[in-house]
Amino acid sequence: MNSRWIYRTPGISDELFVRGNVPMTKEEVRVITLAKARMAPHHIVWDIGAGTGSLSIEAALQAAGGFVYAVERSPVGVYLIQSNRKAFGLDNLKVIEGAAPEALDGLPDPDRVFVGGSGGHLAGILESIHQRLLPGGRIVVNAVTLETAAQTLELLQQFYGAVDAVQISVARLVKAGASHLLKGMNPVTVLSAEKRL
Repeated sequence: MNSRWIYRTPGISDELFVRGNVPMTKEEVRVITLAKARMAPHHIVWDIGAGTGSLSIEAALQAAGGFVYAVERSPVGVYLIQSNRKAFGLDNLKVIEGAAPEALDGLPDPDRVFVGGSGGHLAGILESIHQRLLPGGRIVVNAVTLETAAQTLELLQQFYGAVDAVQISVARLVKAGASHLLKGMNPVTVLSAEKRL
């Protein structure tokens, strides 16, 4: 069992990750993202635009008998993912440095795919995923902007038909002097679809 996260539930505390100025999928968003993926222990997973690797780490813990490929184009992000992989002692996680969709060449076809960043190549990435995603596979896209959410919805409907979408708005408790308030984080739209058998 991993000594850094001993629990069976997803939602690793954000402070347990090695972080920098690279965007990180926050704890509450990770929980819902993983729930929408419906992962099994043997799954092959791609995490595209992996950032710090927080979602990759959680996926690797869930797919203990499978393998996770964290695709990241930023050298700083690659360093952070490698640092987090080492910190959590995971052997079933590999960092792929490069930009998708080109960086996906040579990877085994996935059962599950997460897209957290596209570097402006969303259409090409989603088309490549659709071609390679195994039957019964699921894709989950986290969109921060309205434009990304709208484009993702249109493309996922084109490729898969039915699409599920939820918007997550999280507010966390912060201390403000002698009082407390709830500080809102940016809302995230989580879109998911399944490739029919």
